[in-house]
Amino acid sequence: MIDTTLVNVVGLRRYKENGKGYYFTPELIDWLGPKRSGDEIDNPYIHYAASVQALLEDVALKMIDYYLGDIIKETGKIVMAGGVALNVKLNQRIISMPHVKELFVQPASGDAGTSLGAATFAANAAGDTVEPMQHAYLGPAFSSEECVAACEAHPNKPIFTKVDNFPQKAAELLAAGNPLAWLQGRMEFGPRSLGCRSILGDPSFPGVADRINAQIKYRERWRPFCPSMLDKAAPEILQTNHPAPYMTFTFDVAESWKSRIPEVVHEDGTARAQVVTYATNPRYYELIEHLEKLRGNPVVLNTSLNRRGEPMICSPTDALNMFYGCDLEYLMMEDILVTKK
Repeated sequence: MIDTTLVNVVGLRRYKENGKGYYFTPELIDWLGPKRSGDEIDNPYIHYAASVQALLEDVALKMIDYYLGDIIKETGKIVMAGGVALNVKLNQRIISMPHVKELFVQPASGDAGTSLGAATFAANAAGDTVEPMQHAYLGPAFSSEECVAACEAHPNKPIFTKVDNFPQKAAELLAAGNPLAWLQGRMEFGPRSLGCRSILGDPSFPGVADRINAQIKYRERWRPFCPSMLDKAAPEILQTNHPAPYMTFTFDVAESWKSRIPEVVHEDGTARAQVVTYATNPRYYELIEHLEKLRGNPVVLNTSLNRRGEPMICSPTDALNMFYGCDLEYLMMEDILVTKK
């Protein structure tokens, strides 16, 4: 039985403010104080958040050990899905549990991923052999011609050029300290941008994360950005060979790398990393290779191609609308580079 004295309530028992009802009760306000407003998490809210995270980790680890401990000892593997499975700090602790050799988190964990679960269940019931998921690039793709057509039709009359070696050109823009919107190939399935619908930056360039936060994403300053790194360098940077294709885990960054890529390392010395392989995303891999030649680091700062409160960009028209709604100066759609006057 769940105690709903403070939270998870419906109807008349909800706390209401300006005509809007919340999932908690007035009793929670009486106990902890006013509801947080604005973007900043300061005292005492930062301590509430840390306490709830610690409680989640403690309960989840005990439940996993109680219900799955024997299976994990036998196989060394565990699979998770659902909204809590996207809690990257919890996942790092699960990977660190005794006997856990590999954790797989379905990259579209949460409501969106139920479609994949339903399809897998039906396929298995029909006698099909369900193959392991190799990547999350399952959404729509757009040709270079479609990107040109979107530019020609857009009311802002974008300045655009076709670029021959566009991964190299993109790396040159990043190496000069510029954020870059990057729309390539098939859109990612799930909430994480994995190098096809991304805003990119050079993580060794001081201040690029703050610039993206303030001028483009319009989001809370405490939200960290993620490093996408080449598979050949990941074991040294993350100090592990654990698979990390979907940006669903944090790892302890090696001490020697913290000063090299400071824009993507959290205050606790961890990073929510994506390990990029050439087989699954060759264009993104080539971009990071070019950036390594220019700056010495096989890592790029990666965040989703959208502004705060908006869904991830899908089409070239969506990207252009966002481009002209923020302070971005460069947008690469396939091999079409769009710039502002």
